[in-house]
Amino acid sequence: MTGGGLLVAGTTSDAGKSVVTAGICRWLVRQGVKVAPFKAQNMSLNSFVTKEGAEIGRAQAMQAQACRIEPSALMNPVLLKPGGERSSQVVLLGKPVGEMSARGYHGGRQQRLLGTVVDCLAELRSTYDAVICEGAGSPAEINLRRTDIVNMGIARSARLPVLVVGDIDRGGVFASFFGTVALLSPEDQELVAGFLVNKFRGDVSLLEPGLDMLHGLTGRRTYGVLPFRHGLGIDEEDGLRVSLRGTVRESTVAPPVGEDVLRVAVCAIPLMSNFTDVDALAAEPGVVVRFVDRPEELADADLVVVPGTRGTVRALEWLRERGLADALARRAAEGRPVLGICGGFQILGEHIEDDVESRRGRVDGLGLLPVRVRFAPEKTLTRPVGEALGERVEGYEIHHGVATVTGGEPFLDGCRAGSVWGTHWHGSLESDGFRRAFLREVAAAAGRRFVPAADTSFAALREEQLDRLGDLIEQHADTDALWRLVESGAPPGLPFVPPGAPA
Repeated sequence: MTGGGLLVAGTTSDAGKSVVTAGICRWLVRQGVKVAPFKAQNMSLNSFVTKEGAEIGRAQAMQAQACRIEPSALMNPVLLKPGGERSSQVVLLGKPVGEMSARGYHGGRQQRLLGTVVDCLAELRSTYDAVICEGAGSPAEINLRRTDIVNMGIARSARLPVLVVGDIDRGGVFASFFGTVALLSPEDQELVAGFLVNKFRGDVSLLEPGLDMLHGLTGRRTYGVLPFRHGLGIDEEDGLRVSLRGTVRESTVAPPVGEDVLRVAVCAIPLMSNFTDVDALAAEPGVVVRFVDRPEELADADLVVVPGTRGTVRALEWLRERGLADALARRAAEGRPVLGICGGFQILGEHIEDDVESRRGRVDGLGLLPVRVRFAPEKTLTRPVGEALGERVEGYEIHHGVATVTGGEPFLDGCRAGSVWGTHWHGSLESDGFRRAFLREVAAAAGRRFVPAADTSFAALREEQLDRLGDLIEQHADTDALWRLVESGAPPGLPFVPPGAPA
């Protein structure tokens, strides 16, 4: 028996597809439905490693958590990791299969992957009662429709009803809804069931005449109006934003547990990956996290984080060009804390031998850690567990660089030299005991009277966020109608909307 399905598309990128998908998943699982997420193709530098050692988008890992299941490669069979303006690493079923230009990918490779993504979706639908799929960008990108596998391509292949999400906070949502439908072929329009308004501020009754007019123009109803809520963009694909923004805002406005706050500056290096590593820091009461790109912005920081990157050598050069490399060296000489994670860890080392990512050969690092890095053709994808600072730590690794530590004190898989720490482990700061121990070390080195809260649970905060998403769907969407879509598909007889119909 095949389970039900739904594709959550958007009028634009960042319309709210990821969080709406997660919210529908959490609402369904609370109703006792066995549900899974799916995104045929994701383009993101924020990724995660499954227990089987497969790399997928972090958004799909977050959505799996919303479903209360373990993530798998089936949920995101194609992941594109940009390495520059015109090329990306292609990750297929969790493993990298090579670099490809956008022209080469859309020129033929993408369409050949349609069979793979259809098979993955079919396997999920044979296992779960429902699969909630997320689109990418807009389904009305007509220049890419011929090779599309993530929006109407997968909807047509799997006969999925489509719910189009629009961000009304940006403006122009009615035109975006109408234009999205009108630009689609009649065959694609048959599957577009209706709309969902996201991020509405104000009195819904003032919006209703417009929704009625939209229904008259398109023959399609609106399935809900979700109010604007701060802090719901958890584990987003891209953008310099701390995911638990609502929690961050509340914790940093409230007085810290100790006498001081702790200021964290994250270097916004090019091709930054897994910036979600700092979310757990931002969730701590009294910790303020900001992204910076100028050396003067490090002056008042108690901790500077050099995060992961898809372009390690490029990021290293950028740090030098911006004067941030010298600022980091001064911090280390003064005994002020610096943490490098993954690519940031490699940057802090003595040198990098890269014949894989940048193909630049040997490049001098910042020399702040006794580490030498050699890039290997095979990517390391693991979920390590260990101990540091007397606390149990879990993390995940995604890197080509192989580090040889030649000195310092052990720190997870990396090392510590004075006030400079480095590790390949993403997600380590989500381990509550370790995070608190690390922040105590940072506060001591920075001379701050900061005390981490004893009861902050990052996992619990994440669950609260997912429940808030589920509440939004339950309270502000027509859930009976949504379930009918999932179970039975798009309503029959939806009219064709030709371009220019309102005139």
